Amino acid sequence: MNDWLHNLPVIGLVVVVFGITYLVAVAIYAAVIGLAIGERGRAFKSVSPGMLSPLGVLFALFLAFTASQVWNDNDRASIAVNQEASALRAVLVLAAAFPGEHEAALRALVRQHIEEAKSREWPMMAKGSATLSLASPALIDALQLALAISPGNQGQQTAQAEIVREIRTALTARRERILISHSQVGSVKWLCLFGQAVGLLLLVALVHCDNRLTAGIAIWIMATGMATCVLLIVAYDRPFVGQLAVGPEPLLEVMAAAATP
Repeated sequence: MNDWLHNLPVIGLVVVVFGITYLVAVAIYAAVIGLAIGERGRAFKSVSPGMLSPLGVLFALFLAFTASQVWNDNDRASIAVNQEASALRAVLVLAAAFPGEHEAALRALVRQHIEEAKSREWPMMAKGSATLSLASPALIDALQLALAISPGNQGQQTAQAEIVREIRTALTARRERILISHSQVGSVKWLCLFGQAVGLLLLVALVHCDNRLTAGIAIWIMATGMATCVLLIVAYDRPFVGQLAVGPEPLLEVMAAAATP
C-alpha cells in the first residue's frame, strides 16, 4: 500500500476503501447480469451455490491470518515504546542517587534522546527509512556516563548497576520499534486477498444471476463486509503511520518528568 493511503485520515480511508470495493462490486454485478442471457445465463445459473461456503471459509481464513500479523505488529510496537519509556523513567528515578552534576547530566541526556526520537526517528519510521544504523548518541552517552560514575557507597553502586541495565533496556526497546517500523502486509498478500474477494463476489453474482435484485443485495452485503475488514487492516497495517499510529506520547511524558527534578 502506498504511503498516501496510510497517511489519510480515518474518514479518508473509509471513502477510498469502501469506494473501491463498491466500484469493483458494481462492475462484477453489471458484467454478470449483462452477460446472463440465453445459454450463458443457463450456464451461469448452473454454478453450484455449494461453492460459496468453502470459498468464503478460505477468504475468512486468509483474512484472519493477515489481520493477525497486523494486530501482532501493533501490539509489539506499543509494547516497545512503553518499555522504552518505562526504562527511561527508571533512569530518572535512579539518577537521584547521584545528586548534582551526574543527575543533571543524565536528565539532560534522557531529554535529548526523547527530543531526537520525536523530531527525527518518528518521521523516519513513518517513511520506513529508519534502520539500526541510526544511532542514539544521547543514550550511548548516558550509558558511558553511568559506567564512568564512581559510586561512593553501596546504595550508589546498586543504583549505578540498575541505571546501566535500564539504559540497555531502553536501547533494546528502541531497536525493536525501529525494526517493527518496516513491518507491513506485503503486496503479494494484498494481491491474493484481492483475488479471493473478486472470486467470491463473482460467485455470488453467478449464483443469483437470474434475479437482479437478489444479486444486487447479496453482492452489496458481501462487499460491505469485505470493505470493513480491509479497512481495519489498512488502518493498522503500518504501526507508525497514519492517524491511528503508535506515537511517542509515553516518551514525551518521561521528557516532561525529566525537566522537573
